[in-house]
Amino acid sequence: MSAAAAAVVLDEVRFSPAASAERWYGLRTKSKFEKVAAFSLAHKGYEHYLPCYRYRRRWSDRVTEVETPLFPGYIFCRFDVYKRLPVLTTPGVVSVVGLGKQPQAIPDSEIAAVERIVSSGLHAEPWPYLRQGQRVRIERGSLSGLEGIFTRGKRDEWRIVVAVHMLQRSVSVEVDRDWIQPIR
Repeated sequence: MSAAAAAVVLDEVRFSPAASAERWYGLRTKSKFEKVAAFSLAHKGYEHYLPCYRYRRRWSDRVTEVETPLFPGYIFCRFDVYKRLPVLTTPGVVSVVGLGKQPQAIPDSEIAAVERIVSSGLHAEPWPYLRQGQRVRIERGSLSGLEGIFTRGKRDEWRIVVAVHMLQRSVSVEVDRDWIQPIR
C-alpha cells in the first residue's frame, strides 16, 4: 500500500461518522462573555448549555438578586470535534477544554447531573472542585438517584457536590441528611 493510500485510509478512520459523533465539550470564554457566546452559538444552530444560579448581591444602597453563570468562564456545547472551527470563531469563545491541545468530551451523565440540580429548584452554588470525599447517592427528593461527593457546609448543613471533571469545577447543593446513602 502506498503512503498516499495509507493516508486516505487513516483519514477515513479518523473522520468516520462513528468517531465524529456530536458530544458535549466545555468551552472556555472571555471573562463575562458566557451569555454572549451562548447567544452566538444558538444563532449558529448549536446545542449549548449555560447553567446559571441566582444569589443576593448587596450594593451600598440596595440588595438585588443577580443571575450569574454557575461555571464562570465556561459554557457547554454539543458539536462534532472534527468540525470545531465555527465554534472556535464564535464571539467570546477562547478555546475548547481538553488535555493539552486535544479536546476532551464531557460525559453526558455529568451534564445531565448539573441540569437536574439547576432545574430542581433547590439552592445551588459554585463549589471548589473536590477529588476526595465520600461518594454518596441521593435516595429521596427531586434529585433521587443523583450521585456526588458528600461534604458539610456552613452552619453544619449537608451538601452534595457534583463535579464536571474536565473543567475541574463543581456544583454544590444542600440536601436533607436523611436523603443520602453512602456508595460502597
